[in-house]
Parts: sequence; C-alpha cells; structure tokens
Amino acid sequence: MPTTSLDPRICDQARLTRDARFDGLFYIAVTSTGIYCRPVCPAPSPRAKNIRYYDSAAAASAAGFRPCLRCRPEAAPGSPLHRAKSELVAGALRLIEQGALDAGSLPELAARVGVGERHLRRVFAEELGASPLDVAATRRLLFAKQLLSETAMPIARIAEASGYASLRRFNAAFVATYGKPPREFRRGRAAADAGAHELVLRLPYRAPYDVEHLLAFYGRRTIPGVEAVDERSYRRSVVVDGVPGWFDVAAIPGDDALALRVHHPSSSAVGAIVARVRRMFDVDADPRALELALRGSDLLRPLIRRWPGQRLPGAWDGFELAVRAVLGQQVSVAAARTFAARVAATYGTPYADGEAHGVGVLFPTPERLVEAPLEQQGIIRARASTIRGLARAVLDGRLAFRAEQPLAAFERDLVALRGIGAWTAHYIAMRALAQPDAFPAADLILRRAAGGSRTLSTRELERLSGEWRPWRAYAVMLLWRSS
Repeated sequence: MPTTSLDPRICDQARLTRDARFDGLFYIAVTSTGIYCRPVCPAPSPRAKNIRYYDSAAAASAAGFRPCLRCRPEAAPGSPLHRAKSELVAGALRLIEQGALDAGSLPELAARVGVGERHLRRVFAEELGASPLDVAATRRLLFAKQLLSETAMPIARIAEASGYASLRRFNAAFVATYGKPPREFRRGRAAADAGAHELVLRLPYRAPYDVEHLLAFYGRRTIPGVEAVDERSYRRSVVVDGVPGWFDVAAIPGDDALALRVHHPSSSAVGAIVARVRRMFDVDADPRALELALRGSDLLRPLIRRWPGQRLPGAWDGFELAVRAVLGQQVSVAAARTFAARVAATYGTPYADGEAHGVGVLFPTPERLVEAPLEQQGIIRARASTIRGLARAVLDGRLAFRAEQPLAAFERDLVALRGIGAWTAHYIAMRALAQPDAFPAADLILRRAAGGSRTLSTRELERLSGEWRPWRAYAVMLLWRSS
C-alpha cells in the first residue's frame, strides 16, 4: 500500500536536492534508524532501500517512526489539512488543530462533524494514512517540542499549552518518542519567569508568500483600537476562554516564516491562538498546488505569474467579520471601516493592557449588539437590523462560525437571515471560515474582471469558475487585485 499520494520519483528528486518547495508536503522515514525527517534535512542521504515516504508527520509516527532532532519536523511548514480530499476530513482536522481531542473523545469529534466514529477512522486512514488520534497526538508532541525549542516557557506551562492532560503524560510522551524527558531539551537554558505572559513563535510557510499584499489588505480594513497594522506587522486584541489578550504577527527578514508574538495570561489559550493565526494568515497553503490548479485558466495564468504567493486573508473572529461584511454592503471599504470603528468604540470593551500597543478595545460581542441602537452611529436602519439579527441568531444557536462546517450548510444558515444574500455569505465563508472554494459569484468587480470586454452574468461566472475548484477563493483574490 503506498504511503504517500505523491509520485515516489518526485519524492526521490526532492529528497536528493533538498528541495524546499516540498518541505512539509511529505516526510522521509528511514527503516534502519527508525527516524522520520523533512525533505530538507541536512543529514547524509540514507540508502534507497531503507526509505519510506509519508504524507504527514502523523502517518510516519503512526508507522512507528520518531521525529528527527536535527531537521525538527515541528519546524516544517504546512499541516495535514493540505492533504484532505473531503470537507469531512478537512473539518475534523480543523477541530483537531483547535484541540478537540486534547480534552474531548473521538466519538464526540465524530458527532461534531456528523458521522460515526468508525467512518471517521476509515476516511482518515484513506486520506491521511493515520487515525484522528494519531494526528492529535503528533500535533501535541510537535507543538510541545516547538515550544521547548523556541521559547523559555516553564515546562509545566508548555504541557498545558500543548494540550496534555497532565505533566505526567507530557513527560511520558517525550520519553516514549525521544528517549528522554522534556527537561533534557532545556539543559543550559533558563526557563522564563512563570508569571511572564508573552512568547514568540516562528510560523513557517512555503515560499512564495506575498506578505506585503496581505498586510495591505488588512490595513485597508483595520478597525482602529481593535487592530493596528503597518507595512511590517499586524496586531490585534483578542478574547480566548473569556480572558483578553493580544497578538502581533510580523515577517521575519531573510526567513520563510512569520514571527507570532502572543501576550495572554492563560497557557491553555496558546494552542488555540496559534491555530487561529495560522488559518488567518494562511501559512499552511501550498503555492505549488494552487499554481497547478489555476494555471490552466487563460484568465488566471498571467495573474499567478504577476502575483506569486497569493494568500487568503482570514479573520480572527467570525461574528466580527460578519458585522464588518454587513457594514460594507454597498459602501466603500473606507466607509465600512469608519462604521466599524464607531461600533467598536461605542459598544466594545476597553482593554487596558492593549492600550500601549494600539489595541485597547475588544470588539463587541453578540450580547452587546443584539439590542444596540446602531442607527445612532449613522448606520442605516436595514443594516442595523441585519446586525442585530446576526447577533440574535448567534445567541439562539441558529448560526455558528465553526470552521469545520461544510460551506453549503453555512451558506444556508446565513442566507436564512434577513439582509444576508449569497454574496455576503460566501465572502464571510471565504475569510471567517477560510473556505478555499467560497465564491461570491454575484460580485460586480469579479464579473467585470472575468468578462474582459463585457460583464459576465452571475450564472456565466459560476460556470466559468467550475474549473478553478476547489481553490476558487484564491481566484477571487487574484481577480480583485487585477481590477
């Protein structure tokens, strides 16, 4: 049975040349050493007869191999999400990356994605070569190893941050995998003060990565007080597990990675923040796969060449993005930003720890907006009513911004609300849920950009976009840029 979906000949070539484009796309397991490595590992190449290729670190781990200490698989870009062939597996993986199996059970995970436990195990084995529990265990271990290697967090806090139920289990996992306890990785290094609430992590990506465009996109849509953006970084206030904090993301000069600075008092929030920021900044995207899928289009081919490294700009909070999208209906980006700033300043919560960093406001919750007289902020009655309806739907459980839900189900729930159409639903799905196939086909700018000498109808654009699946959201970004 093949252990990777890639052509073994391609894997051989990438391994021999240490091709960074394939870093994180597959892993090299060596039967003579019992170790698995990244394609860029500087260690001497093993004999071909001892090599096995795997699509993910979880699959290599499930086969009994342990991670290399030299090339550090935890430092590789990407995640198993890029191997998911179905919405079901992609949704379950998003939940796992958010820690669903750290405290929850596999039957509970299966129920959340709407299938039975046996079926979920089967599709994971088919698509990833590893079970959901294998994926979760590998995620915990590699994230903990990253925290040990890149931060000075105390070991007890690392165990909590990476999702281990106890320090004993944390130690046992390291001894079983690496043959030594976590403290051995800290010899000669002092741990940080247990009261320190800030850490910096490296988020690797596969080049090319157009970070300048991503920051510019966020910059034009910044909600003052909640967010702060310049040409080098993005910063915002957040609430995780009911506790406020903030984070900052910036490019690392000369490195294919972003630097994430997290300031939050709860260790258990770190993993959730990292997972959401990875999705927000689309660091797991595979530019090579996107290019292969879209370059067959005469319309998109020159745009891909002009703007390599296009990423999908996500959003931290689904409700916040939905409010922002409604405020942006039939007005300019600048006008929507003005309205969003008024809403945040009037109904948001002050956050003293963020003031010195330009993020001293927490965006208002649904509870704060469900009865808010938004018309007093200059928002027209219809949109004010739609925002209150959004807040009510969230509070009533009729609407949720869960990243694991299928696009069609999310669109159905959103368009059932007054004032929300298919365009708004797909725009929100594209950014809040990071749905790669979301496509607001009714968008006038898209229809003009795709039509060339004439404006396409919504139906014509839908038909044309069929060849861009499942990456239509990236086509949206490229076409918007072309206009």
